[in-house]
Formats: sequence, structure tokens, C-alpha cells
Amino acid sequence: MPARPKSAPGTTATARPAHVAGPSRDLETFPNPAPARDLRIHMEIPEFTCLCPKTGQPDFATLVLDYVPDRLCVELKSLKLYVWSYRDQGAFHEAVTHRMLDDLVRATRPRFMRLKAKFFVRGGIFTTVVAEHRKAGWKPPVPVVLEALDSQQSVRG
Repeated sequence: MPARPKSAPGTTATARPAHVAGPSRDLETFPNPAPARDLRIHMEIPEFTCLCPKTGQPDFATLVLDYVPDRLCVELKSLKLYVWSYRDQGAFHEAVTHRMLDDLVRATRPRFMRLKAKFFVRGGIFTTVVAEHRKAGWKPPVPVVLEALDSQQSVRG
């Protein structure tokens, strides 16, 4: 029988280095730098993975998070670790989308938040789940539509 490769003392071959964070359900926040303004934050998270609760096979999705913060914004590293925490969890697409939205709303208390989970094809079916939250009394600002201007060119003519 061949000898196993030896690990450094005090470690195992599968141990994560101490400085590398692991998956976590803790969502950290920081103060909104412009709380008087309806600031729109847009994030795309293309590496979401969870497991099908029926088959145990992996499901892959791109998460699209749009929100208008009130006093708090979600911190990106904690969001990454939060998303990672679902990797080995069985969850239906609809349930995981709503749970994630609920957790994000609880952490940040935004004026508005929309989470879109765009799951990759499974059995010939693409699934997209959209969940939204609106703070009571918040109304989105009326969009300003400006006439289109010609793009600048390096020559006049």
C-alpha cells in the first residue's frame, strides 16, 4: 500500500488555512454613505449553488440583487460567504430565493429590495424566481428621462 502524503504538523490535507473564511449565514452591514438619497445598488452573483432537495444534484443560478438602502448597506465579503453557505443545502428554487431575501431585508432594512434568482437549465426547464420587499410608505422616485445626445466623436462633421 503506498504511503499517504504527509501534512504539516497540526493540519490535515483538507483543512482550510486559518486566514481563509468559510461559509457563514452572518450578514454584515455598514452605514449608507448617502441616506438622504435613493441610491440604487445593483449586484450580480453568478456562482450561486444549492442542492435539489429531491435528487441531491447541484442547482446553479445567477443571483441579481437590486436594492435602495435606507440606513444600512450589505458588506460584500459577508454576502459572498452567505451565498457560499447554501452550497451544500437542499432547497427548492422558490424557497431559497424567499429565504435569502428575508435574511437580506432583516439585515439591512432597505427601502426597496429585489432578488432575482436565474437558475440554469434542469430537465430542459429554466427557472427564474423574483422576490421583492418594499418598506411601508416608500415610493420610488419618478425617473428622469433625458433626450438622447449624440455620442462624442473625435472629428466634427
